[in-house]
Amino acid sequence: MNIIEQLEREQIARLNKTIPDFEPGDTVIVNVKVKEGERSRVQAYEGVVIARSGGGLNESFTVRKISYGEGVERVFPLYSPMIDSVKVVRRGKVRRAKLYYLRDRRGKSARIAERAERSGNARRGNQPATAAE
Repeated sequence: MNIIEQLEREQIARLNKTIPDFEPGDTVIVNVKVKEGERSRVQAYEGVVIARSGGGLNESFTVRKISYGEGVERVFPLYSPMIDSVKVVRRGKVRRAKLYYLRDRRGKSARIAERAERSGNARRGNQPATAAE
């Protein structure tokens, strides 16, 4: 194993952050720590993940939302102390890693279909067996 990768893994473990598994196309709520003068508060930023870039400690993701009819994009470093938490609202079904084409889309054409979660029992409609059966 590369010594740089090993150092990055140690730093990530030391940060003790739980980040959910999300991909481009997913709608997320990023709770961002905002400091205004002496006061500090947490502000929610909800939007679609259009890109993830980098790797390891330097990984970042771009979130796009429409605010008052204007598209707003924000890049968040994944392990930033500025990020309080990340919550996945819905999973999007896309076939690209970078969704920059959404910048040119408006209305219905900018929508992303929801991805159905697949697991062995859910696909067949079976309920998991209990010990009483």
